[in-house]
Amino acid sequence: MRVAVLGTGMMGAGMARSMGRAGLAVTAWNRTRARATPLMEDGIEVADTVGDAVSGADAVVTMLFDTEAVLAVTPDVVGALGPNAVWLQSATVGLDGIARIAEKAGNQLVDAPVLGTREPAEQGRLVPLVSGDDRLIDRVRPVLDAIGTKTVVAGDRIGPASALKLACNAWVLSITAATAQSVALAGSLGVDPGLFLEAIDGGPANAPMAQLKGRAMIARDYAPSFGLDGGRKDLHLITAAAQGIDTVVLDGVRSLFDRAADSGHADEDIAAVYEMVNRS
Repeated sequence: MRVAVLGTGMMGAGMARSMGRAGLAVTAWNRTRARATPLMEDGIEVADTVGDAVSGADAVVTMLFDTEAVLAVTPDVVGALGPNAVWLQSATVGLDGIARIAEKAGNQLVDAPVLGTREPAEQGRLVPLVSGDDRLIDRVRPVLDAIGTKTVVAGDRIGPASALKLACNAWVLSITAATAQSVALAGSLGVDPGLFLEAIDGGPANAPMAQLKGRAMIARDYAPSFGLDGGRKDLHLITAAAQGIDTVVLDGVRSLFDRAADSGHADEDIAAVYEMVNRS
């Protein structure tokens, strides 16, 4: 199976490597070609243009930053996509974004965002969230199995998978903000913040995300695994899509991420929201 991966940033590169390890023939494209060339060491071909990457592919995966970035390559994807190929749209673009993309993509599109960060992408441990034509989803099972531990099917039309991704990211980003609050609070009260993580570890209040991001906050190690600017973008998509609920919690989390990005942490990990809470 031949797969084109468009976008080789934090997530796309790891997904491409996972596909390659599974025996898929992968061609990658990135707007800045130099960022894709390290993949050649893993046996992945790097194309100069979107059309070159997509031509002859059985599946195309877009993992770009936002809706506008996906729409920018859509004419080239559609123009080179074979009649039996499937387009997995994996960027987090929200409800309006996936509707705009679907309008121009034709009937070969599967809504397919993924749950996970850089490390799971590299290890093939993402959770693809998919919706669309069942026949198209079945056709790309080898791709889904290569990048994920399980696939969650959200529906038989375009949109539900992107909606589910918003709900999932609302949880991930909110728990990151809450972890920052408790780590900072422990320190401000004269308690070793590491004891907070120890206290919840193994109990019903624990969460792997709290442990992972909490340790990063204590060490002030913000090497990006889930970029803060991407989290900020997602929070704006989430609040824009929210209907029939009070967004008071989301509004607070979004404000925290906005402040962190505007304070120079946009290119760091989402754990850097800790700097907005901690004043020591």
